Amino acid sequence: MHSRRDTHPNRSNLTKSEEESLVARIRDLSLRGFAPSYAEVRSMADQLLAVRAGTCVGINWVERFISRQPQIKSQLSRPRDYRRVLCSNPAIIEPWFELVASVKAKYGILNEDTYNFDETGFQIGVGGSIKVVTAAEIRLNPIGRQPGDREWVTLIAAVSAGGWLVPPFFIFKGKNHNQAWYHNNPKDWRIAVSDNGWTTNEVGIAWLQHFIKHTTQRTVGGHRLLILDGHESHNSIRFQDICKENNIITLCMPAHASHILQPLDVGCFSPLKRAYKKEVGALANSHINHINKLAFLAAFLAVYQGVFSSDNIKAGFRATGLVPLDLGAVLSKLEIKPRTPSPPLPTTP
Repeated sequence: MHSRRDTHPNRSNLTKSEEESLVARIRDLSLRGFAPSYAEVRSMADQLLAVRAGTCVGINWVERFISRQPQIKSQLSRPRDYRRVLCSNPAIIEPWFELVASVKAKYGILNEDTYNFDETGFQIGVGGSIKVVTAAEIRLNPIGRQPGDREWVTLIAAVSAGGWLVPPFFIFKGKNHNQAWYHNNPKDWRIAVSDNGWTTNEVGIAWLQHFIKHTTQRTVGGHRLLILDGHESHNSIRFQDICKENNIITLCMPAHASHILQPLDVGCFSPLKRAYKKEVGALANSHINHINKLAFLAAFLAVYQGVFSSDNIKAGFRATGLVPLDLGAVLSKLEIKPRTPSPPLPTTP
């Protein structure tokens, strides 16, 4: 028997069944590390209403909605001090491994279908420090040649625990595409543009479509696991919806812990930066005085295959304890939590 609220809903309110589906969605997102904000909850409710009534919920609807739903609650999301995070790492890391294990078991996700993706940035013409030979009496550090501007380029990379790299996805600063970017590079590379060379929500969706295109045929089981951080472009409702439509389960790593939990950070990004800077330095020593986007792509092409080798990728998953699942691989790297010293016992004179 349907309740009056289900059969005669107010145009600005959700039905009981709609609220139940919204609660289930909020719980699913938050348990995977993507707790939605008030604005995002309101947006989800508006999407449900738009289908039926073509209207929106009221200004204070979210607060009232939470107050009548015992399965959800409101909490403040506060940035945490990095030192405090380091000290409390075990309390954060252990639940993370429990979450990964339970999600993989629930959806039957195989190691081959486990992916990590993240972004890293480059300043196009900036190389690394190199040793040079100078006159013995010179005390000031010499200034090395930097063959180019400092324009920012973002790389979005994704790797599988099977040791495979999804074709690179770059974000250049600009308004329009240049066909010359594609002439001498692999056909499966993708380039997007944004005002500053950084990721936007729209670019995040474009990358996700790129990921789906290149991984669907490689999927062995029924679902893919995508491990990521909490960046806004990865956390949008649209991003999560597309993942759900394509049987991609997303898990958000604990904040401030990517340096020990993320395979890309542990296994690939640092050697990639070093190799790229070395390549730029070699160009400078060859009297190439300017590196533009085309030269950046050429320099990246020269180094990326060696860095994103199958062995390096697998080593990143192994070192972060993700494949094979091994909590001890991470706990062994953590700082020991400092103990508050006990006050001295009173002494009897």
